[in-house]
Amino acid sequence: MRIEKNTVVSLNFELTDEAGNLLEKTDTPVSYLHGGYDGIFPQVEEALHEKEIGYSCSVEMEPENAFGEIDPNLIRVEPRSLFPAEVEVGMRFEGGEEGTEDMLVYTVTDVTHDKVVVDGNHPLAGMKLTFSCTITGVRSATGEEIEHGHTHEDGHHH
Repeated sequence: MRIEKNTVVSLNFELTDEAGNLLEKTDTPVSYLHGGYDGIFPQVEEALHEKEIGYSCSVEMEPENAFGEIDPNLIRVEPRSLFPAEVEVGMRFEGGEEGTEDMLVYTVTDVTHDKVVVDGNHPLAGMKLTFSCTITGVRSATGEEIEHGHTHEDGHHH
């Protein structure tokens, strides 16, 4: 079966940075709904379109095709008093952008006696990445998966 719109694609993948450092690797195949449902990078989806089980590829992505460029407006210096006493670099907090209802995950990047620096950019923002994958399965999506815009593998639902 070929990968087309409204098929569920299963694949193993590795994500590496520009220097070839492994950032993420699957232990078991992951699945996504093919056809513009934002379940995978659009550039990867394009490379996989009309391919079959066993096909392997590596897609090099510029930041704008992966997790975006770094947005300096998402880096903030906040008063330490807004955070718990045990705040430390690497901790994550959910917060909203002023004037929007969007919630972001902010990562603490620096802590001083009176300030905390948080970054709302994705940790891989600004990076050139390579997504290498092998297709392990292709099947027709169910009506419910198409309606919901995502897969319902192994009985998982919402």
